Amino acid sequence: MRSSFSKKAMAVLLAAGMTLPMMAVNVSADELTDGKFAETKHITVEVYDRGNDGGSDPTNNKYTKYIQDQMLERYNVEVEFVAVPRWTEVEQINNLLAAGDAPDICVTYDYPTIQTYANMGGVLDLSSYVDDNKDILPNLWDWLGETNLYWDKDPESGTIWAIEAKLATSNRINTFVRKDWLDKLGLAEPTTKQEFEDMLIAFRDNAETLLGEDADKMVPYSVSYDVGWRAATLLESFIDPDISDKDFYIYGFDDRKFTEPGVKEGVRLLNKWYNDGLMWKDFALYGSGDTTEDDMMKAGYVGAFTHNWDYPYRNGEDSIQTNLQRMVGEDATYVVIDPFEDSKGTHTKFVPGPIDRKIFFPATNDEPLASMLYLDFISSPEVIEYLQIGDEGVTHNVLDDGAVEVIAATGDDIQNSGFNIDYTITCNGLKLVDEEQTLKSTAHSYAGIDPAQVEHANEVANTDLHVGKNVNVGTIEAEEGQGPALSEKKDVVFDNAVIAPSEEFDSVWDAGMEDYLSSGGQAIIDERTEKFEATFGDVDMLP
Repeated sequence: MRSSFSKKAMAVLLAAGMTLPMMAVNVSADELTDGKFAETKHITVEVYDRGNDGGSDPTNNKYTKYIQDQMLERYNVEVEFVAVPRWTEVEQINNLLAAGDAPDICVTYDYPTIQTYANMGGVLDLSSYVDDNKDILPNLWDWLGETNLYWDKDPESGTIWAIEAKLATSNRINTFVRKDWLDKLGLAEPTTKQEFEDMLIAFRDNAETLLGEDADKMVPYSVSYDVGWRAATLLESFIDPDISDKDFYIYGFDDRKFTEPGVKEGVRLLNKWYNDGLMWKDFALYGSGDTTEDDMMKAGYVGAFTHNWDYPYRNGEDSIQTNLQRMVGEDATYVVIDPFEDSKGTHTKFVPGPIDRKIFFPATNDEPLASMLYLDFISSPEVIEYLQIGDEGVTHNVLDDGAVEVIAATGDDIQNSGFNIDYTITCNGLKLVDEEQTLKSTAHSYAGIDPAQVEHANEVANTDLHVGKNVNVGTIEAEEGQGPALSEKKDVVFDNAVIAPSEEFDSVWDAGMEDYLSSGGQAIIDERTEKFEATFGDVDMLP
């Protein structure tokens, strides 16, 4: 049965911080005849709006129409897409949940937001929907399995407030450098932090040689306001590569490793580089979604940067590398280097478990079975493949060895996100039906980019991996509602510490960290410590 509470009534209760009564929605496969609903159902699905220049409407394009047609034909379910700005998605989801207007299927990277509304009765418990309908959800179960479906399952209550999407690849962060600049200055690719610093100095001191009349626009090394992500491999090289599972979990509630032991020293090195004129002076002024930095890279002013493992190769004809080559010449390319050694001389890269975005249903979802069938449909190998590579001859070619080569798309065929991950919400990363073909195709997945460069980027991204484990100790109450506030504080501390005068670095960092901890960070650390020890005893490493 449907809830007797209207969305407006739910919004009033949530806005007042009150707990909604638990709502029973009977879900049964008996509603289906030959796999379809007799009566047409209607569901709404969140999709990120990335604001891409020249992109397609994220709610109305070739791929949304494909999904809508297929869902209507297979299940008699109408699908409506609701756009949420990618770079403010946490704030927007909070607003939509509070107003009772959230889409039936929501996606976010921020689990504490889900937990906060779940505790107020604003999120559906998915445990029965996942378990009781296993027979009609074969694709969802085959792709995510118990690992991702049960990743957030409460060990005591058994509730599942969210399903974790799966990473098809663990690739995360790489550092890129202008190969033509290295060649012009007779420099080898750096393999250590000191060699990397020496390279940045060479870029700075030879700005006129490299940029001519644009020498004043020289940026030896670039990061964004989001220092914790954008300088991740550098910062994490200061973490003990043999850190215990216990410590990694306790201090790892922020995915930027902000409170992990050792990170401060990584920021200290960035502070040195900033004060030595080796970094983008204005990096802290430009927030999420701003294109200023990308534009500088495309124009040829940036020597090196750290970013997502394949960042300059993305977006086909509008990729950073393709634009750079148009502006500067064919030799102007960004290649991947691996210069940030840790205390063991290796290059440890801390990657999460196989989890990605969190998928949940707000309590206002009165079509949970139709929504579960949507997740099953979107997890079908054939559907994932089509959404990722589109039509042969239009968005991809098939090479003689069977590898898929992505080609630049135009108009409605443009994908607003790499491999259309904004629609393949249970899958992040290339996943073709044939696993061998997937492996062959990875290097050919970037229109106009030399496959050898992609192969090298993939190889470096998978060097010395430290894969996170699922430490499930139940709800950490101290984390509830803290995500956006602590994240903003963290960014401010990172930025202020990097740009501080060198002699003020310690005082700026320490004061910022003290404020962060007193604002809720320490309570999270304490509760994580308590619950880890209650669950695992005096064990420091997990199997």
